[in-house]
Amino acid sequence: MPRDIPFIDAHVHLWDLSHIRYPWLMPPFADDGPNGSVEPIARDYSLDDYLADAQGWDVRGIVHVDAGADPADALKETDWLQRQADTRGMPNAIVAFADLADPDVETLLAAHAERANVRGIRHIVNWHADPKRTYSARDVTLDDAWGRGFALLGKYGLSFDLQAYPGQFPHLARLIARHPDTQVVINHTGMAVPGEWDAWRTGMRALSRLPNVATKLSGMGFTHRPWTIDQARTYVLEAIDIFGADRAMVASDFPTDKLFGSFAQHLDAYAAITADFTQAERRAIFAGNANRLYRLGIDLDR
Repeated sequence: MPRDIPFIDAHVHLWDLSHIRYPWLMPPFADDGPNGSVEPIARDYSLDDYLADAQGWDVRGIVHVDAGADPADALKETDWLQRQADTRGMPNAIVAFADLADPDVETLLAAHAERANVRGIRHIVNWHADPKRTYSARDVTLDDAWGRGFALLGKYGLSFDLQAYPGQFPHLARLIARHPDTQVVINHTGMAVPGEWDAWRTGMRALSRLPNVATKLSGMGFTHRPWTIDQARTYVLEAIDIFGADRAMVASDFPTDKLFGSFAQHLDAYAAITADFTQAERRAIFAGNANRLYRLGIDLDR
């Protein structure tokens, strides 16, 4: 079972609510947004909290992905995480926030890139016509300004974590194709919206044709609540089939996915779904791919 092999968690969030502002974790809380109510996780979540949730798994490393801090605190969040990495050894990689449409985004990209553990950038760009699903009022990825910001990532050796909806993938694929040296990692299995499976398949296949794009296997509850292992099986196996076992990686998305089930519920599901894979494929999906794509340099054979 994968609990007996190394695990590098490709998507983790940590936060100290007294130190950095997280508007989405502040009241009033509502249950009609993309995540439902986040009140159950609106409390500090430390590295020790994460390791307690992950107990029983051979966690060799974690990739911290921007946790929705106030944009003005983006560099402050990176520095807080870098101090933890320097003293605790984790997070092993930091995917920081930057608004790619900001005309002054290069200043922030340069500052992030100076921090030792920063590997990439995430700018959540989910747009959907359904107001209960959309994260923004319009699709900023269609703007020339956003495209110019994306083009700067390669200059600083930064990857990009793509959190968007499948309907956005075809035009994003055209943009990403113009920047083959920028590694892109799709968040949360592409966030397939129920009833829009054809759009998800079309979009994921468009992105998979680009060798610099990979996908995380996470976020089952974002678009399916409640989710079940039978529903997840089709979703996860098709994502792996589209990208291949060398471009897919398991991630907990904790504590956000804690809204939808325990750590064991999620990770054991991914373990069961991939039970028929070879040992080499499982080692890649649970650790090797994250180690390579986020340039962690962890010795997984020790």
